[in-house]
Amino acid sequence: MFLAITGENFRQEVLDASGLVLVSFWAPWCGACRWVNPTLNQFQSQVNTPLKIVSVNADNNFSIVNTYRLTTLPTLLVFYQGQVCDRIEGFQSRDQFNQALDRVRSQILDPLSA
Repeated sequence: MFLAITGENFRQEVLDASGLVLVSFWAPWCGACRWVNPTLNQFQSQVNTPLKIVSVNADNNFSIVNTYRLTTLPTLLVFYQGQVCDRIEGFQSRDQFNQALDRVRSQILDPLSA
């Protein structure tokens, strides 16, 4: 399980973090959200760049959801030095999700580790 983020610790854990942070927005009623975390665990173990992954329960954190204008769940935002550098949303299958993670790896993570 990833660190649970709320409005109280979002700035410290995400915006003020020194490295890359992947924020997974989910909700208990979201079916696709159930398989995102195991996939993210596997992804984190396969990347060479330090990557912090945290989760936000969208139902309990409307201010964060509204700030980043989330329209669908699950949604993943990748932050670097406090700024959103990628957004993964609207995927319909695990294959699409894995393709999006591969894009993050090749376009964001790999260049930072070089």
